Order: sequence, then structure tokens, then C-alpha cells
Amino acid sequence: MIDGFSFTFPTCQILQAGNKTDKLKMKIFYKTQEKIRGKMAFEEAIHMKKETRTVVYDDELRLEAYCFEGIMQPFPSHFHEHYVIGFVEKGERVLSCRDREYAIEKGSIVLFNPGDSHACVQSDGGTFDYRGINISKEIMLNLAEEVIGKKVLPGGKRELPGFSENVVYDEEAACHLRPLHEMVMKGTGEFKKEETLLFLLSYLIQNYGQPFESCIQECRQEIERACEYMREHFTERIYLDQICRRAGLSKSTLLRAFTKEKGVTPYRYLETIRINEAKKLLSEGIPPVEAAIRTGFSDQSHFTNYFNQFIGLAPGTYREIFSEKEGDGGQHGK
Repeated sequence: MIDGFSFTFPTCQILQAGNKTDKLKMKIFYKTQEKIRGKMAFEEAIHMKKETRTVVYDDELRLEAYCFEGIMQPFPSHFHEHYVIGFVEKGERVLSCRDREYAIEKGSIVLFNPGDSHACVQSDGGTFDYRGINISKEIMLNLAEEVIGKKVLPGGKRELPGFSENVVYDEEAACHLRPLHEMVMKGTGEFKKEETLLFLLSYLIQNYGQPFESCIQECRQEIERACEYMREHFTERIYLDQICRRAGLSKSTLLRAFTKEKGVTPYRYLETIRINEAKKLLSEGIPPVEAAIRTGFSDQSHFTNYFNQFIGLAPGTYREIFSEKEGDGGQHGK
């Protein structure tokens, strides 16, 4: 109780798809309380926004579904190792992705390839409602081959699909994406869910697809060597001097060239690698404290802050998505 107001602090709700007894972990809500002074009662003109963040992992489709409602949190420049297909239900944001800036609003569909650097911030002073699905490279490869046939590159490498656009307005795509997301969130077990996913990807690849390799900006060999060094040593304390020696560039040249090519600074690139690796550990049931240590973060608070910035959830909350499967002895793909 603070000066006549009662608060419940924001937390999250987590569900397991395909589970008959979906477990509600937490909800986010704020309430105001009437203040009574003498004989007069009045309600304070302060209304706290309701915020909910729900995440589901679907064992059958092997993908994640996110539902964010009423959020105001900005997301700094970062990238994912998976594909993201999402749509905006409410609010307006400025999205930066691959050296372009977009105004996204209700009806916008966002398409991110693995490695697409992006950031977004609220632009209308209100809140943001967003729904999205995350698909790993491995699962996307299998799904793409299901809908367009298997393509093998020279050397026997299978060809990943890529999206040529990052923001589209397409009602037909939305007609597949919305019901798919709803079925995943509800834990629907009928094969209509898989059917809808295949229809969605078939449509997106046909209209916005291109080989994944052509979505990757050309990088000089020096920048690639810098990235390789950070991928090899992300669990350690890394110094800029070390990266520069591997790349063969001065500090100022590296910072300018790297940021231009990758869309993020070298340090942000390193932190993103660490967060993506931490996600894998958390999905395997590793405690957040241990995940932080194993991925090179200096302390738990540093890890928690970065994880929340990039993923929109606390590490422990993300781990809970998979905890029930661990307890049941079940398997989940990722």
C-alpha cells in the first residue's frame, strides 16, 4: 500500500501447448484504489495500464508463440538465430531493420530471417499488442522442403528459405497467421494447426521468399573473422584488442565497418550470441545463474537485464516454458 494505492507487480503467464491442464503461472495487472478523505470519495485520475506477456512452446510443431499485450518496453538493436513471423494488433512503433526504418501499426506483418538486426520503439505514446511465432532454422528447413520441395546447393548443402521483405501488409497472410497463432496458444491438437502452418509458409515463400544466402549482406573477410572470434570465445571475457588482432583492423576501422555491415556494434553482437546460447541452456532446464556463468556474463543482474531487453521475458520465466516437460520426462524439440 502506497499513499492509498494498492499494486500488484507485473509478472507473466506461461502455458504449455498440447497439455490438457494448462498451468497458469502468473498474470500481470495493476489496480487503483479509492481514496476517502472526510466525507468525500474520489477515484484518482491515475490509471495503470494492464500488461501481459504469454509464451507457449508447441511440442507438435516445435515452435514458440508469443503474445504481448499492453507493453511499452523498447527493444534495442539485436538479432535472433531463428525466423520470426509476427503481426501487430494494436499500437504504433518505429522499427529499424537491415538499414531501413518502418512505421508499423495494426495490421503490419513482420518477417525476420535469422541474423536480421532489428530494433523498435513505441511512437504513439500508447501501448503495443503483438503476436508472433519463432521457428528454428532446422524446423524451417524441413517445413520449406515440405511445401516447395528439397533444394540442394553445390556441395550437398540444403537451401534455407529467406524473406525478401521485413514488413508487409497482406490480409491473406494474416488469414493464415492469426488462426495459427490462436490454435498454438490454445494448445489445439487437431491436424488443422499443422495444415494452417504449411499454408502460411507456402504463401509467404511464394510471395516474399528468396534463398536465405541472398538475404545476408556481403561482409568483408575481416568482419567475418571478428564474428568468428566472438562465436568461439563468447564464454570468456573478450577485449576489443583481441577482436581487432583476429580481424586485422584498427579499433576505429573495425567499429565503423562492423556496425555498417552487421547493423549492431561488436559488443551488441557478442551479447546477442550469449543470449541466444543462454536460451538453449534454459530450454534444457539449466538454472539462470548457471546459464549466465556458462555464457560469459559477468553477473546475474547483467544477464537478466540483457535477456529481458532482447527477449521481453526474465530468464527464469523463459525456462518455465519447458520445466513441466522436464518433470514429465517428455521430450521437446527445438
